[in-house]
Amino acid sequence: MWTADSRWNEIMSNENITKEEIAAIFPKVAETMADALGCDVEKVKLEASLIGDLGAESIDFLDIIFRLERAFKVKIPRGKIVEEARGALSEAEFENGGVVSEAGVTRLKSFLSEVPAERFKTPLKVAEIPKLFTTETFCKMVIRQQRSMAAAGGAKPA
Repeated sequence: MWTADSRWNEIMSNENITKEEIAAIFPKVAETMADALGCDVEKVKLEASLIGDLGAESIDFLDIIFRLERAFKVKIPRGKIVEEARGALSEAEFENGGVVSEAGVTRLKSFLSEVPAERFKTPLKVAEIPKLFTTETFCKMVIRQQRSMAAAGGAKPA
């Protein structure tokens, strides 16, 4: 049975985002991130941790998202990555007292499949989730938003 939730989960799934789709938008994402962070575009690799490798701070995430929205003509609601990462888990199932639950970590590892397993420390605090984000994380976010807009009858993916 088709429901809005099942359609949304299908659109938002990582499983069907191809390496080709990521490769197609990576140059523009890398250039956007380099501009926002004031670093050389050559430093912005797909696997680069925004915080650990590129020196991003929390305020930089807002700037990066704003720039990606303009560059790709998509709307990325604040907190979208963490909301999508949580998936079908309720907030209580995902975290307790600011610490990500075992089920939450399992869900994050699946959602952030581009992040090496050794980067997932336990216990993992919710506030530390952005430390996991890579350039590829943002590529996938843009692709999911493009698909969401296309599914809603908006702009087609760039």
